[in-house]
Amino acid sequence: MLFVGINPGVRSAQTGHHFAGFSNRFWKLLFEAGLVPERLTCEDDMRLPEFGYGITNLVPRPSPGIDTLVPSEYVEAWTALERKIRRYRPQVVALVGVTLWRAILPLLDVEDEERALLKRRAPVGPQPVTIHGARVHVLPNPSGRNANFSYAEMLDAFRSLA
Repeated sequence: MLFVGINPGVRSAQTGHHFAGFSNRFWKLLFEAGLVPERLTCEDDMRLPEFGYGITNLVPRPSPGIDTLVPSEYVEAWTALERKIRRYRPQVVALVGVTLWRAILPLLDVEDEERALLKRRAPVGPQPVTIHGARVHVLPNPSGRNANFSYAEMLDAFRSLA
């Protein structure tokens, strides 16, 4: 499985570790959902392959929020992400954030009618598309800034991935 975030936050850029923000619940959710057998922190991100996971970001440029990212960055970054998926062949691509899903949806190789259906579907959970053979699963963004989902809803989404 490949976890894909939108881009590194400032703290992740400073520490060199994924999902390193003080209020980010990614690591706690991984454990509580049963995706990893022990509690991990951002400093353990290099251990994810032990559990069959990879981790990356769509856009490599760090920012304090996604509001400074521009559409061309998503398009350029999509090419690199597609290459990674094609090269490593994960069974599942877990998109960490509904915003990320909505950003790449226009870039997916699907018919316009299918894209319209995907836009109307529930944005969290498994999606009826693949990327180079990998199933797509959308998770809520675990950042403490995300007020769109309660912790219980996030945990349910991570459990559905497990």
